[in-house]
Amino acid sequence: MSLLPGASLGPYRIVAPLGAGGMGEVYRAHDARLGRDVAIKILPAHLSADPELRARFEREARAISHLSHPHICTLYDIGRQEGIDYLVMELLEGETLARRIEKGPLPIAEVLRYGTQIATALDVAHRGGVVHRDLKPANIMLTKSGAMLMDFGLARAIGLRPVAGAATESPTMSRPLTAEGTIVGTFQYMAPEQLEGKEADARTDLWALGCVVYEMATGHRAFEGTSQASLIAEILKEAPRPMAEVRPLTPPALERVVKRCLEKDPDERFQSARDLAFDLEGLSGVSAAPSAAPEALSAKPRRRFGVVAVLVLVAMAAALLAAGSFLGRLTERRPQSPTFTRLTFQRGSIGNARFTPDGKGVLYSAAWDGGPPEVFEARTDLSTSRSLGLSRVSLQSVSRAGELAVRRQAEPFSWTYGSLAVVPGSGSAPRDLLEDVSCADWSPQGSTLAVVRHISGEDRLEMPPGHVLVRTSGWFGDVRVSPDGRRIAFTEHSVLYDDRGNVAVVDTAGRKTTLTTESASVLGLAWSPDGREIWFSAQAKSMRRDLFAVTLEGQLRDIAGFPTSVVLYDVAPDGRALLASQRGQTGIRGRSSASNKERELGWLDVPWPRALSLDGKILLLDDIGETAGASYTVYLRGMDGSAPVRLGEGSGYALSPDGRWALATHYGPPQRLVLIPTGSGETLSLPPGQVETYQGGSFLPDAGRILFVGAEHGRAQRCWVQELRTGLPRAVTPEGAVGVATSPDGRWVAAVTKESMLMLFPLQGGEPRAVAALAPREAVSQWSADGRTLYVGHEGTRLDVFGIDVQSGKRQLWKTFEVPDPVGVRVANFLVTRDARSYAYGYLRFLDELYLVEGLK
Repeated sequence: MSLLPGASLGPYRIVAPLGAGGMGEVYRAHDARLGRDVAIKILPAHLSADPELRARFEREARAISHLSHPHICTLYDIGRQEGIDYLVMELLEGETLARRIEKGPLPIAEVLRYGTQIATALDVAHRGGVVHRDLKPANIMLTKSGAMLMDFGLARAIGLRPVAGAATESPTMSRPLTAEGTIVGTFQYMAPEQLEGKEADARTDLWALGCVVYEMATGHRAFEGTSQASLIAEILKEAPRPMAEVRPLTPPALERVVKRCLEKDPDERFQSARDLAFDLEGLSGVSAAPSAAPEALSAKPRRRFGVVAVLVLVAMAAALLAAGSFLGRLTERRPQSPTFTRLTFQRGSIGNARFTPDGKGVLYSAAWDGGPPEVFEARTDLSTSRSLGLSRVSLQSVSRAGELAVRRQAEPFSWTYGSLAVVPGSGSAPRDLLEDVSCADWSPQGSTLAVVRHISGEDRLEMPPGHVLVRTSGWFGDVRVSPDGRRIAFTEHSVLYDDRGNVAVVDTAGRKTTLTTESASVLGLAWSPDGREIWFSAQAKSMRRDLFAVTLEGQLRDIAGFPTSVVLYDVAPDGRALLASQRGQTGIRGRSSASNKERELGWLDVPWPRALSLDGKILLLDDIGETAGASYTVYLRGMDGSAPVRLGEGSGYALSPDGRWALATHYGPPQRLVLIPTGSGETLSLPPGQVETYQGGSFLPDAGRILFVGAEHGRAQRCWVQELRTGLPRAVTPEGAVGVATSPDGRWVAAVTKESMLMLFPLQGGEPRAVAALAPREAVSQWSADGRTLYVGHEGTRLDVFGIDVQSGKRQLWKTFEVPDPVGVRVANFLVTRDARSYAYGYLRFLDELYLVEGLK
């Protein structure tokens, strides 16, 4: 039966029809209770007539509803009204993969991306005991978050049993091949065991995924018979046409993966979706050449052979081939290894580096031995090295005429905003141009600049200054103009102050292309000498940043791996490069009310403090280093220094008043807020509404609500309140006003506006109140127990904490924190309890060495 707009099914009001098929009719509907739109599927009428079938359907639908994965369409609810059985599902915006394939084959990078996403979704389902059984392009939706798998397990759930020998029409088939019957699935994607009437298992889904990947890559189905009989015979006995014949330049490694999926014997296929996902992910960035198959830049990097291991293997091969002229020919063809010349010898951190226009010198900014950043010049032959007398600035770019673009910067830390100034080649004083700039690069002719500016709570990439090309609520870095001046390459980061991100390019008309998948860390890029590639440093195969290249078409390749993390600063026309070897370290220091001594509270290699319990006895911290993986890990640790307890993946934000829950974010994709139990129990995901990215959060005093900083797609960050049990996020501040410190009575949030004004915003409606203007890099930490004072920390090489009177706005220095041995250090993220008796803070230390590298290709 068809439903008209305005009709109701339980608490859901029908808005409009979305489509219909063998699995039922689908409608857009509105759930007034949670204030969200959903998709409702009306199930076939035969379900109502069989009580046993309905009971099994409800059991299996309940199992499906427990599947939680970023690439599985969520099943919210099942219901029955007046003989109508229906499912309530997540409403997805986008187009089906089937519709996309009608336009032609997909780029190989997208094939691998979507294939990996679907395989990881299948892995979660299979481990939960659910098999799809009807995987096909029509059941995959392509959204801005990637591929979403729909109708999971429903072919089985609605009771269509496979029967041996019954060649029948699929319940979801768009082009019927047979009369109505009971085989489950769509013929073109059915595995041989399904056609033989055997029970489907996880490996059956992997066959179907092989068919889907084949079709994405070639634009043609793997099996296309001219009749029912010929199609079945082809699936049972024949191999698909080689992918490279259908679509030339298909990577051979991808064809090998698909062939294994399409083995007739299930025992010869991949035995788990996890293994298939691993192989697909490892092919990301693969070229058509059989010898070039670098792994993807991914949020989940894997181990790889290091330089030493490769040299050992080469030596073994040489020993085996030592006799004869073949060895001579092999030696003649062996590529030369890169050579490294160290340019800096002091202790501290480097901000940026560029070749001089003549290529014989290097200009760089660095903060040595605990001092402020300065600009230095070194000759590449190491004959001279001198300071240019430009103190408290960070070098950004050098024009063809020798003009320097610098950012005025008091602290030695790259993720800051300041005044952009130009220093003429004559060496006169800097001339200020723009405020709130984080990075800049000259155009090839030196006539204008590409800049990143922080305005109204968002980063804007502009060229020329004032002409916005692209914007983000996260941050942009490493802006570089192409040699022809037509494009700007940059790194894009969705989370403020976090270096996870990807490489993108935008042309002068504002058309942006994302070239890589997300890496756990990407810092530093430059155009290749011929302008056809972008070279960049990122984590992909290990937790170190190595050197990679990507074309404008998204083809990735390795350039070189290193024993430590590197940052790429510049590439000269002759191929020489400037790289910094970077040793990063973080730590946590703090004191509880039970002690009069500050102690180190870090854990593993890169810890970071997130929150304190109300009584100041427990610290919530993250491990964001190599031991944590790309998704980070959340821990609890006693302030007495007792051993930490691992809670799970993600970044922690806050502890609930009763200490039973930790509020955190999972990076996904997509990002989502979760509640992680500090004891036994399951992690709970919170509905995101329209929010896509998160920056921090806290529990309100009533423990039934949270407050967090988040952003909708294409908009600046703001503060949101959310009921934990039933609600969706509700904005409580304007865009650009952010903060998570709530008053003891739960009525106000202290937020800092885009104009750096500290204001109090009411959580239940009303007018905001201005408190005081804040300096750059000042952040609100906590509200005092009596509600009269806000503790504000000023981050830098030392941490100054002030108490600001809420009524008068007057400030008074409360305490200053300094880390022993301040070289290369930035102190940040100050935490304090309401009674000000317990506190913790984090610090970062970067020790860099600048190298001139020759021989990279």
